[in-house]
Amino acid sequence: MKLTSQISLLVIAVLLAWPGAANSQTGSIQFDARIRASAGIDEPVRQVNFYLLRKSYSDIEAEAKATVPPTKMNDFIDKLDVSKELKAWMKKNQCVHFSGEAFLQLIKPDDVIEVPEFYDAYLDRMQGDQTVVFPQPKYKAADKEKDPAKYDAQVKDYKKQVKAFFIANPTSIQGLDLSMEDVDPGHKWDVLVAKNKGALDRETTILAEGKYLVARTQTDLDGRGYFRQIPAGTYWLSSLDVESLAGEERERWDTPVAVTPSHETYVLLSNINAVQSATTNP
Repeated sequence: MKLTSQISLLVIAVLLAWPGAANSQTGSIQFDARIRASAGIDEPVRQVNFYLLRKSYSDIEAEAKATVPPTKMNDFIDKLDVSKELKAWMKKNQCVHFSGEAFLQLIKPDDVIEVPEFYDAYLDRMQGDQTVVFPQPKYKAADKEKDPAKYDAQVKDYKKQVKAFFIANPTSIQGLDLSMEDVDPGHKWDVLVAKNKGALDRETTILAEGKYLVARTQTDLDGRGYFRQIPAGTYWLSSLDVESLAGEERERWDTPVAVTPSHETYVLLSNINAVQSATTNP
């Protein structure tokens, strides 16, 4: 009996070690990556690297933000050398770009009067416009010391006239942004955001290609790729942060896929299941 038991155990061990037994616990993935261009023609995504991950790329990016936190606009605004009124306006509107129609539409009549930079830029814009009858100030610089009360009253009255003119002529705001170029922090913000994004992308890629990578492959000339002998489970088929191009279309993927034992799973990657691009604030 003892010998028979030992033989049985040996047979079981051999069967478990046999490649067929191991393969029965794995599956494979075949996928096609295609982009439908604006002309309506499906184009294969040729010779592009795809990655099989244990975690979605978006979740990996969220994990990376613990190491590389996003740039905070309000902290950036606090460090600017501008008036406290302009800082408060930027925080309220979450806007640091002083150009374009989107910026001009945010400026209200009270903003023109209360924010020194807007007020000076508006006066600079209007006092040089010979096509309109713009209110002219009655106060003089000398009155500020000789009769401060009179000066302050005249300044206050003039600002009321300027506000009334703006309300009556809302299109007069056009061109104000040209006078804001010296204080426009938009470029500095863009550089800071780009630098932060670069650091975040690097950290996310390190995690994706290291901690969470299962396998890597490259599509062939038909846009087809394979992953073989993958342990059963749920994964994400991802192109990381690399976009594939077809005409004007730019797509990337982060698609869940289930692998079952002894089965080939097929996935079609297309415009439909591509990652939707996130919108950005002005």
